[in-house]
Amino acid sequence: MLYNLLYPLHVDYSALNVFKYITFRTFGASITSVLLAMLIGPSFIRFLQKMQMGQTIRDDGPQSHLSKKGTPTMGGALILIAIVIPTLLWADLTNKNIWIALVTTLLFAVIGFVDDRRKVVLKNPKGLSARQKIIFQTLIAVAAASAIYFTREIPANLKFPFFKEWSIDLGLLFIPFATFVIVGASNAVNLTDGLDGLAVGPTITTAVTFGILTYCAGHVKIAEYLQIPHIPGSGELCVFLAAVAASCLGFLWFNTYPAQVFMGDVGSLALGAALGVVAVISKNEFLLAICGGIFVIEALSVMAQVTSFKLTGKRVFRMAPIHHHFELKGWAEPKVIVRFWIISILLSLITLSTLKLR
Repeated sequence: MLYNLLYPLHVDYSALNVFKYITFRTFGASITSVLLAMLIGPSFIRFLQKMQMGQTIRDDGPQSHLSKKGTPTMGGALILIAIVIPTLLWADLTNKNIWIALVTTLLFAVIGFVDDRRKVVLKNPKGLSARQKIIFQTLIAVAAASAIYFTREIPANLKFPFFKEWSIDLGLLFIPFATFVIVGASNAVNLTDGLDGLAVGPTITTAVTFGILTYCAGHVKIAEYLQIPHIPGSGELCVFLAAVAASCLGFLWFNTYPAQVFMGDVGSLALGAALGVVAVISKNEFLLAICGGIFVIEALSVMAQVTSFKLTGKRVFRMAPIHHHFELKGWAEPKVIVRFWIISILLSLITLSTLKLR
């Protein structure tokens, strides 16, 4: 909004020329987002407490979690506020990619809100069934993938990291592939959100990393130098990703151990979808699996646990997702969280290194 309103005036007021630069608006969105989250956070938490939005805790989980019962949940709505407002303020609102990312994120948040509401307000511990979630997620992801495909501004090919020449033209298969990436990312982040700040840390590192990747992909000279696909308009997603990372940073102020508020499905499903749709737009689907490796490991641990128990009656882990396995092995919750963060940072560095390994 600021870009669309103020940049046209740079002819008369040269100082407004700074709004031309994505980097300037990225920093503006970051600062706005983190301050917004931290400023309204306390009153937002009090509102959740007043509405009795307390978290329910599984009895079969780690005993240390029982003390968390009643902690306000659905704090992901705070993250969304701190994403949407700064993005609308600082991004170029004529950019289609911004709207695809924003709308997809918000629609996945609606699914999470309905699920959280059923659990917390209606006292239905199961919330939405897994089947209902997948159906609604798939419908939204198909719509997003179709919007990306039919704009014809983004190639429907599959690029492989480490290999500059390898590319597969997916054609219409791009839509189901993109749908899988978006839905998979959403659920993977959701499964990771089980400890105080655990999902937030990797989301921040992944969003920052993809901010760099989208900027490179959107800059024709940098993309040519690095021999990566040039995606016109993708650089604007830096502003959106900055808001994602900064909103999580502001939320972490209240979500760090011991958490004052949990994000709930309204936050985790939305954040995962945001990362997934950005990966699809920037043609970095495989790099999302590397950079978001923590999310992938968490999702695979659940799949392995369920498959093993159904086939053999035995469990691979003491409890899934895998972060609970380490807790039951005796690791303190903060140790699990920080070590997973460290791994996430390492994976982000590996991801960025692929820009030169092609």
